[in-house]
Amino acid sequence: MNIKNRLVLMNFLQFFIWGSWLLTIGAYWFQTKQWSGTEFGAIFSTMGIASLFMPAIAGIVADRWINAEKLYGIFHIMGAILLFTVPMVNDPSVMFWVMLINMIFYMPTIALSITVCYSSMRSKGMDIVKEYPPIRVWGTVGFIVALWTISLSGFETSAMQFYVASAASLFLGLYAFTLPSCAPLGKGHKKTFVEALGLNAFALFKSTKMALFFVFAMLLGASLQLTN
Repeated sequence: MNIKNRLVLMNFLQFFIWGSWLLTIGAYWFQTKQWSGTEFGAIFSTMGIASLFMPAIAGIVADRWINAEKLYGIFHIMGAILLFTVPMVNDPSVMFWVMLINMIFYMPTIALSITVCYSSMRSKGMDIVKEYPPIRVWGTVGFIVALWTISLSGFETSAMQFYVASAASLFLGLYAFTLPSCAPLGKGHKKTFVEALGLNAFALFKSTKMALFFVFAMLLGASLQLTN
């Protein structure tokens, strides 16, 4: 299998995992577990909480100590374990913590998947601007296929949706270790505290276009959470 098809499979599975439960967890929560709406709202906050710090931490680790593809694989394997335990949870408060830890492992994999793609494509001399979008679109396809799989299988109110997601996450985690090496680029290079945390990126807001993009991206993210 050539590198393009391997990255297509990676992106497909990356979002297949998320799509397996993101939109159907509500049916499981209300119809199967019959828990309250107030507690359910907290579940969707786990994505935002994890996104506040984990992508930055994972980026620092991948930049200085561990190959990106290996860290990516470790996170997905840990996520698989968490998703497998979800059906065993019988308390909404415990469910919040399980899903939060799951999101702590999952959310940084979105950025890491991009890193793995870019690094692998550069090593093969591919044109990232031209060839990455057709690869990334398979992530959206994976999300849609996951929704169809869960719905057509009748797993919308069943714990099986989490087992499907867990199996896909475990497979992707193991598969990640076979991807091209993405060695830490910052290893051996001294960085300031600001650079290590990526805070120097805020300088991009000097550009009006970038500032507007950031504002509308936040609004889009908020609307996605509401529609979900």
